[in-house]
Parts: sequence; C-alpha cells; structure tokens
Amino acid sequence: MPFVDIKVIAGAFTPEEKRRLVESVSEAVIAIEGEALRPATHVVITETPSGEWAIGGQALTAEEVRAKRASAPAA
Repeated sequence: MPFVDIKVIAGAFTPEEKRRLVESVSEAVIAIEGEALRPATHVVITETPSGEWAIGGQALTAEEVRAKRASAPAA
C-alpha cells in the first residue's frame, strides 16, 4: 500500500494545482504498481507554514516560491 506525502509551503500552490499534483502522482504510482492497488494508493499534501521551510539556511515564503515559479521557463 503506497503512501506518498508531498510537502509544500502553505500558500505556494492553489487548490487546483494541489488537486492536479495529487492526481498526477497517484497515476504515476499506479502505472508502476498496477491498477489493482489503486484503492490502496494514498497521496497526501502536507503544508508547512510560509517562512518555516528553509533551504541552505535560507527560509522561503510562499511569495518567494510563487515568484520563482512565475520566472521559470515554460515546460
């Protein structure tokens, strides 16, 4: 029974983006494990308060994450 925990900074993603993350990750896991385990595949988004997530000692806010996403080249 797979359990995937996606950790994000609160406010960095819209509810629609989080829904798409959950659906896409679920489908990726099911594609590998097999359709029979769909009912047992759990994907959760855990949000950390803005400013309480740090990379390399630098705390990030939701605003900073949104700005980075906006400036990234389109995939």
